[in-house]
Amino acid sequence: MCEKIATMNDALEKMYRTHHATGRSEDFALLGDERGVLLRKFLGTGQRILDVGCRDGALTGTYSTGNTVLGVDIDSEALSRAKEKLGIEVMKADLNGDWSALGDGYDAVVACEVVEHLYYPDQVLAKAARALRPGGLFVGSVPNAFSLAHRYRYVRLKKRHTPLGDPTHINHFTVKELEQLLSKKFVDVKVYGIGRYTHLARMWPQLFAFGLVWSARKPDALS
Repeated sequence: MCEKIATMNDALEKMYRTHHATGRSEDFALLGDERGVLLRKFLGTGQRILDVGCRDGALTGTYSTGNTVLGVDIDSEALSRAKEKLGIEVMKADLNGDWSALGDGYDAVVACEVVEHLYYPDQVLAKAARALRPGGLFVGSVPNAFSLAHRYRYVRLKKRHTPLGDPTHINHFTVKELEQLLSKKFVDVKVYGIGRYTHLARMWPQLFAFGLVWSARKPDALS
């Protein structure tokens, strides 16, 4: 059984390493500046942070200064680059598996562009909640697959340049679905729209946002 799991993890790592290397440069982070501003605002400094799906640390670098960060990813080569560039601790792990080696009691868990890649996101969010201290922050982002611009492409039977065009995207969320998912384990859930039309994206994220960024908090007493 252990050999089978190792083989599956190796195949998953190879798939994501190829995906990371295709059509994107090193240090690429989609809407990295906008997401970075929000993440720095949410997280502040002096925090112990678990960054799941950190890849090569392109986005992690926007908030790692002044914080203690453990970066986690399935791609060991990307993790090595993150460690070299940012000086953070890293650990290879499949988020669908056991998180016990990652530890707990974190002030914050970050999951940017991760949840859309998961078969059972509710199970992974439950693991994120267990990794947090009571009152800890859970922040992250997902693509907005159902913006007006993307809907227009779908009507024309086109997936290119939409979240549906990425073969590693398993789940797609409306704002309401994302809020409902997060509310299963977290409180104070807030979803922010980001993208080209900043003002409209913030006012009407479902219609005009290219991406959705959230902040939420683990209850002080989690049942």
